[in-house]
Amino acid sequence: MDAEVPATQAPRSKAAVLTLPVPRRPAASGRLARAVRDIATVTLPPLLTLAILVAVWEMLCSTPGASLPAPSAIIENSWQLIVDPFFDSGGTNKGLFWHLLASLQRVALGYTIAVVVGVALGTLVGQSVWAMRGLDPLFQVLRTVPPLAWLPLSLAAFRDGQPSAIFVIFITSVWPIIINTAVGIRNIPADYQNVARVLRLNAGEYFFKIMIPSAAPYIFTGLRIGIGLSWLAIVAAEMLIGGVGIGFFIWDAWNSSLISDIILALIYVGLIGFMLDRLVALLARGVTRGTANT
Repeated sequence: MDAEVPATQAPRSKAAVLTLPVPRRPAASGRLARAVRDIATVTLPPLLTLAILVAVWEMLCSTPGASLPAPSAIIENSWQLIVDPFFDSGGTNKGLFWHLLASLQRVALGYTIAVVVGVALGTLVGQSVWAMRGLDPLFQVLRTVPPLAWLPLSLAAFRDGQPSAIFVIFITSVWPIIINTAVGIRNIPADYQNVARVLRLNAGEYFFKIMIPSAAPYIFTGLRIGIGLSWLAIVAAEMLIGGVGIGFFIWDAWNSSLISDIILALIYVGLIGFMLDRLVALLARGVTRGTANT
C-alpha cells in the first residue's frame, strides 16, 4: 500500500529578533554641565540675597552720620585681622583664629559631656515610666533657666573661668538632647520590641541594635539643637570670664570702640555656627541613612 502523502504544511514564520538599544552613558561634558547646574541652583540664591543685603547695607551706612560702618569701611578698618588671623603677640593680643580655636575647644569638651549625659538620661527617661515621672518635671524647670544665669554659680563652684565656661556649655546644650532622646526611645515601634524578645537580645544588644538605631533621628535632632545652643552659650560666657576666646574678643573690641572688629567677629561666629550645624547634619545623614531631618 502506497504511503500517504503528508498534507502540505503552512510555512512557519520566522521569529523577529528585536535589538534593544544600548543605553548610552552621558558624555563627560554633559555630566559636568549637570554638576555645574546643580551647584548653581544651590549657591546662586543665597549669593544673590547676600549681594543685595550688602549693597543695601553699603548704601544705608555710607551716609554721613551713620552709626554703623559700611562693608567697605569694615574691610578697611579690620584689614589686618582679615589678612593675618594667625598672629600671636602674647596674652590676649592674638588673631581671630586663636580666639575661635579657644572657643571651639571649650565647645567640643562641654558638648561632648552633654552628648554622653544627655543620651544616657534620655534613654533612662524614655524607657522607664518612673524615671520619666520623677525626672521630666525637674528637666522642664531647669531647661528654662537662661545660660548666663548659671555662670555665677559655676564660678563660685569651680573658682576658675575655664571649667565654668565648659559647665555653661554643658548645662545649656544637654536639655534638648535629653528630651529628644526620650521622645525617640518612647516612639520605638512595638514590632521592634517583639523581634528583640523573639531573638532574646540582652540589654546591651537591645540598646545598640534596636534602641539607638530606632531613636537616632530624634537623637540627632537634639544634637543639632544642642550644638547651636553650645555655640551661643560660649560666646556669651566668654564675654564675662575673659581670657582668650571669641566672646572676649567681641567684648574687648566694644570697650575699645572697634565696631568694625565686632562685626567681623560676628561674621566669623555665624559661619562657624553654620559649619557646626552642617557637620552634625552630615553625621546624622550618614548614621541614619537619610532618615534624620537634615
